[in-house]
Amino acid sequence: MTRQQAVLFDCDGVLVDSEAPLARIAAMALRDFGIPAEPADFAPFVGMGEDAYIGGVAAKYGAAFTGELKHHVYDKYIALCDAFVSPMPGVQELLHVLRAANWRLAMATSADHVKAMANLRILGMEDHGFDAVVTGDDVILKKPHPDIYLEAARRCGVEPGDAWVIEDAKSGVRAGKAAGMRVIGLTSTLPASQLLAA
Repeated sequence: MTRQQAVLFDCDGVLVDSEAPLARIAAMALRDFGIPAEPADFAPFVGMGEDAYIGGVAAKYGAAFTGELKHHVYDKYIALCDAFVSPMPGVQELLHVLRAANWRLAMATSADHVKAMANLRILGMEDHGFDAVVTGDDVILKKPHPDIYLEAARRCGVEPGDAWVIEDAKSGVRAGKAAGMRVIGLTSTLPASQLLAA
């Protein structure tokens, strides 16, 4: 009998084309608080969850990372994402093909639940359509720690060695490898030279 296998998708930059729009929207939101952020400031924090993503840039400018600031970024993202964010080319077809071939599917993102739900709406998958959706709210240690991917595999009912991870960020590649999974690096955000561990 063939063992069940799963594909565990990161979200931003993998399922939805959101990395550049998110940086643009987050910079706009931080400027509303007097923080002169630029979209490029967020690059070192891609894939590490919103606390590190927003907090790291706030700290760069000597500003405090607060719940109010984080919620403002989310509010702005939810308000603007339909205009700026779209599904990655081919991803909906890929999900359909994998589902038809009986693969288990998960979305595993360091982003908080509220942002993940906005991205699922953009995908047209508010009812999920995944066997598991794991967000940064579900674990204590976010990527590059393996916890998100280990939890996604558990919820899909597969062993880590039977899971494939698709990632666009160095922290996510490290997380998938640390979980004992095979990792495919997608060059939607970074060049292949920065994803050689995949």
